[in-house]
Amino acid sequence: MRLFFSFCFFFFMIIFSATAYDPLDPSGNITIKWDIMSWTADGYVATVTMNNFQMYRHIQNPGWTLGWTWAKKEVIWSMVGAQTTEQGDCSKFKGNVPHCCKKTPTVVDLLPGVPYNQQFSNCCKGGVIGAWGQDPSAAVSQFQVSAGLAGTTNKTVKLPKNFTLLGPGPGYTCGPAKIVPSTVFLTTDKRRKTQALMTWNVTCTYSQFLARKHPSCCVSFSSFYNDTITPCPSCACGCENKKGCVKADSKILTMKGLNTPKKDNTPLLQCTHHMCPVRVHWHVKTNYKDYWRVKIAITNFNYRMNHTLWTLAIQHPNLNNVTQVFSFDYKPVSPYGSINDTGMFYGTKFYNDLLMEAGPSGNVQSEVLLQKDQKTFTLKQGWAFPRKVYFNGDECMLPPPDSYPFLPNSAQGNFASMSLNILLLLLFISIW
Repeated sequence: MRLFFSFCFFFFMIIFSATAYDPLDPSGNITIKWDIMSWTADGYVATVTMNNFQMYRHIQNPGWTLGWTWAKKEVIWSMVGAQTTEQGDCSKFKGNVPHCCKKTPTVVDLLPGVPYNQQFSNCCKGGVIGAWGQDPSAAVSQFQVSAGLAGTTNKTVKLPKNFTLLGPGPGYTCGPAKIVPSTVFLTTDKRRKTQALMTWNVTCTYSQFLARKHPSCCVSFSSFYNDTITPCPSCACGCENKKGCVKADSKILTMKGLNTPKKDNTPLLQCTHHMCPVRVHWHVKTNYKDYWRVKIAITNFNYRMNHTLWTLAIQHPNLNNVTQVFSFDYKPVSPYGSINDTGMFYGTKFYNDLLMEAGPSGNVQSEVLLQKDQKTFTLKQGWAFPRKVYFNGDECMLPPPDSYPFLPNSAQGNFASMSLNILLLLLFISIW
């Protein structure tokens, strides 16, 4: 019996780990780096850098929230490029009052347009951080913090602990801070190198299992060779919000302020059978001699959220030979080097990189031309449809395989086989 429970525990851990692990981006993470740039009378001044090394998962509005627990009785004298959400009890200080006295400060990015003297490099984007695979230059956020009542040497500084990251909701788990070799900086004239006095890193990884109970998107299929459209599964994203959903022709949609997000990011969804905020549709459009064409459409069903810097990651064996993408930008994703079956689609800047709220403008679409590999290409058994689909880094729910659009010939073959079996059965009964 003990062996049985041990096996069950081991099996559960495998499932949990598999759910928290992204096979298409195995090394993706957000690394938070603290560089102490100078010592002060009672502490230090540090530059905090958040690098998003995730290929297709970004942090969108309302942005990141970073928290930690001080190891001693540290305070934050000042910040540039970010701010804490609460000051805390600073009543014991006279004259110069700290920016924050909380044991567990919570830090957020500043909004665009703040005064120049409050800005820091790579700051003030409202907490939005792009995906590394989409734009490495936008996949970073920085701020400066001046810590007091802290150590003033490498030996007396105590590393903060219990780091938390919301991006913008739950899903990220951060490890402990670890001291690493000091960061080396190159001066603007590139003739001199300087380095931080001390550096430590914190690594945060994302788990969709921790982020939400249900998927946040679903996938539907169609094809030129079958009139049947395979819809998203019913209640693919849970039906808890069905009571508060809005019909597409409702008069509520004419109200002012309908598209204003709530503080808790509660969605206002259009009533659908799948109740997903986002649907991705894959349509096999045309079959040529040496090529085949697919149409991809993304539809937003949330009236309270638009998606800036959206990304769509798809796994399909023929993505190793993409000839042309017509309205999206495209980049191959090869997490395992020799296997090139995954690609990332994203909007063209200033054209369709913003997926608007639900409504007439709440969709983006493109077509993809792929060259055939005659040894593997087939329209049978659902081969032409993707294996995995991710929108903004979250895996979407696919329809069950037996509901995929099938070739008419295979349908006739199945019907003929069924008819033959019925005839044989009737013949057997008559002989009996």
